[in-house]
Amino acid sequence: MVRTTPFHDRLSALNETGLWVHWSGHLSALKYQPSEKFEYFAIRNTAAIFDTSPLYKYRIRGRDAEWFLAGVLARDIRACRPGRAQYTIWCDERGFVVEDGVVLRFSEDEFLLSAAEPNLAYFRRLAGAAAVEIDDVSSEMASLAFQGPKSREILATLVPEVAELGFFHHTPAKIGGSPVTISRTGYTGDLGYELWMDAGDALAVWDALWEAGRGRGVVPFGNAALLMARIEAGLLLINVDFHSSRFAFNDHERSTPVELGLGWMFRDVDKSDRRFIGRDAIRRELAAGAPRWKMMGLLVDWQDYAHRYEEGGLIPPKDSTPTAWEMMLYGEGGERVGYATSFMYSPMLQRHIALARLQPDVAAPGSRVNLEVTINHRYELVGADVARLPLFSPARKTA
Repeated sequence: MVRTTPFHDRLSALNETGLWVHWSGHLSALKYQPSEKFEYFAIRNTAAIFDTSPLYKYRIRGRDAEWFLAGVLARDIRACRPGRAQYTIWCDERGFVVEDGVVLRFSEDEFLLSAAEPNLAYFRRLAGAAAVEIDDVSSEMASLAFQGPKSREILATLVPEVAELGFFHHTPAKIGGSPVTISRTGYTGDLGYELWMDAGDALAVWDALWEAGRGRGVVPFGNAALLMARIEAGLLLINVDFHSSRFAFNDHERSTPVELGLGWMFRDVDKSDRRFIGRDAIRRELAAGAPRWKMMGLLVDWQDYAHRYEEGGLIPPKDSTPTAWEMMLYGEGGERVGYATSFMYSPMLQRHIALARLQPDVAAPGSRVNLEVTINHRYELVGADVARLPLFSPARKTA
C-alpha cells in the first residue's frame, strides 16, 4: 500500500501536474508546476518548501548512546555537541560505505538520525546488549525542508532566534503553536533549514509557514528540482553516486569514503583511540594514498558540446533533468579514465555539469577528459574540465 505524508492534504491541492513518485513507500511530488525550473529558481532566488517526511528517522538514546554511535558512525559523534548536527556515514569492516545521513544531538544521551534507506535492524543488531534504545520514529515525525536565500528572513518572522542559528546547528521552537526542532541543514547546497515535528502537528506548522511566505515567491518544490540543486552542490545520492556495501554484488559496486571525497572526515583518525567499524581499512587507504577513484566535478566544454550536435544536424539539448545512469570518461589517448554518475544542464552555471569518479592521475582540477554522449545513435566524445566540488556554493549557505 502506498502511503501519504502528514502534509499530503496541503501538497496535493498545490500539485498542478498530478505527478508523483514513490519514496520509501510514500507519495512524493515529482514537480508541482509544469516546469521544474520554476521550482528550482525559487530555491536559488527566494525560498521553497520540500516535504522530507519519507526519510527514515531513528531516535537513539540511553546511557551508552554516544558510545554506540562513536563505534558505528565513521565520523566522530563525540565532536558533535548538544544543539549541533552532523553529516555522517557508516561503513562495513572493510571500509566500504553502507550509507550516509544526518544526526542531530539533543543531549548527552539523545540523538535523532535520518537516512534515505531503512537501517533499524542493522543498528539494533550492532547495539547488542548496550544500554541504548533505537526506535524507528519515521511515521511519528513529519519534516520539511525550507530552502533558499530568503528562508532565514521569512522563518525569522515566526522564530526570531533563527536569525542567529549557525550552520549545522539546531534549536527548539514553536510554529503555529506547535513544538518543532529547526536545524540549519538541507540537501540543496543553499541557505536553508529543516523543520522536525510530530506528525499530528504537521498541518498547523505548514499553514503558519505557508502564510509567512505569502507574497514572497515561496512555492513547494518536488524531487526534480531537488535533484538539480543537489548535483550543483556536489551532494551524493545513494543508488546513483554510490551504492550501499550491504547490498552490492561485488567490490566494483562498493565505495570507500576516500573515493567519495569524504576523506576530510578522518583528518584526526591517527590521533584518536576511537574504534569504529571500518577504521583500520580506512587508515590503510589513507596511508597508501592511492584510492581507486576520486569523486570530482565536471564542467562540460559548451563549445565542443554544441559543435558535436550541430555537426549531426541537431540543436544542442540543454535538458536540466538529471540523468540516472553512468556515462563513460576517456583520456586523450582513448583510454577509459572514469565515469560520470550524475549529469545535467545547470541553470545557474549555464552549462552541462556532472559528478564523476576519476582515476587519481587525471583528477586534478583543470585536467581535461572526454565525456561519452550519444548523438544520432552513435557514441561521441565531448571535452570536459575537471573541477572541485561543489560546483555551486554561495557564501550565504554557511554565513
